[in-house]
Amino acid sequence: MQKVGIIRCQQTEDICSGTADFKVMQEGKGAFAGNRGPVEIIGFVSCGGCPGKRAVSRAKLMADRGASVIALASCIFRGTPIGFACPHREIIKESIKKGVGESVTVLDYTH
Repeated sequence: MQKVGIIRCQQTEDICSGTADFKVMQEGKGAFAGNRGPVEIIGFVSCGGCPGKRAVSRAKLMADRGASVIALASCIFRGTPIGFACPHREIIKESIKKGVGESVTVLDYTH
């Protein structure tokens, strides 16, 4: 079973419950389509606010707790649901990749 941690934009916390993220994981759709298999959610946290100041430490914590995948929620790369993607998304992704190492996959989106 794959263990996944999700990091979302703090700006969307009050307007998004994360239901779509959980649904695509459960149904094996979106970024979880294909051969990922069953998924267990290790954590669902925000980036910590602009410019993603806590994303790396939170990704490391979830990796330490067994996450083999860190998914950046669609609000970060796609701007869902506010229509504005995070201007810091590439830096956040690269910083997380460096912080958690090559054994953890970092996804650009969830749905």
